[in-house]
Amino acid sequence: MNKKQRVQYTINKLEELYPQVDIPLKHKDEYTLLISVLLSARATDAMVNRITPLLWEKASDPYQMTKLSVNEIQDIIRPVGLSPMKAKGIYELSHILIDKYEGKVPNTLEQLKELPAVGHKTASVVLSQAFGVPAFPVDTHIHRLMYRWNFSNGKSVQQTEKDAKRLYPKYLWGKLHLQIIYYGRQFSPARNWSLQKDIITRTIGRKTLLK
Repeated sequence: MNKKQRVQYTINKLEELYPQVDIPLKHKDEYTLLISVLLSARATDAMVNRITPLLWEKASDPYQMTKLSVNEIQDIIRPVGLSPMKAKGIYELSHILIDKYEGKVPNTLEQLKELPAVGHKTASVVLSQAFGVPAFPVDTHIHRLMYRWNFSNGKSVQQTEKDAKRLYPKYLWGKLHLQIIYYGRQFSPARNWSLQKDIITRTIGRKTLLK
């Protein structure tokens, strides 16, 4: 197969395996999605989903969140890790949303990235999943699989994102981002990886991995 055929193969196989994909982070709206994605840095989705209901009981919108102290937020989110930085970010961005955006989450990449503790990946996820704006957030699963599939050199997530956007049709970015994550978790993990189970890599992957 040439590269174009290999790209189409991944699209077809992922659609076959995951015709419907749900956002793995539980949320109620754009704000709670933003907070959940922020919390997911260096944490599993499962852990975030265990903690966020406790946070939403106290505050599920920026107006309620600013009534809590940074310490109160930190006490709730401590199990997800990096809690001092995340709690400070949540508190400060909630104030900004009230002061600058009437309590609503902005819907441009530039505005999202200006919020405290919101980096490019977090902004891209929110943009894609909350607003349906084409974006291709690259997490560890996508970064690993784009390398294994010989679609990127694996040197940086920035390069992987550029390569993914170049190879895949824009209208598929939002769904593909989730499909690849689900595939990576189920069939192509970083540890205890089995080439026998990883059908896409086995079919189109790097020759060094197939030996």
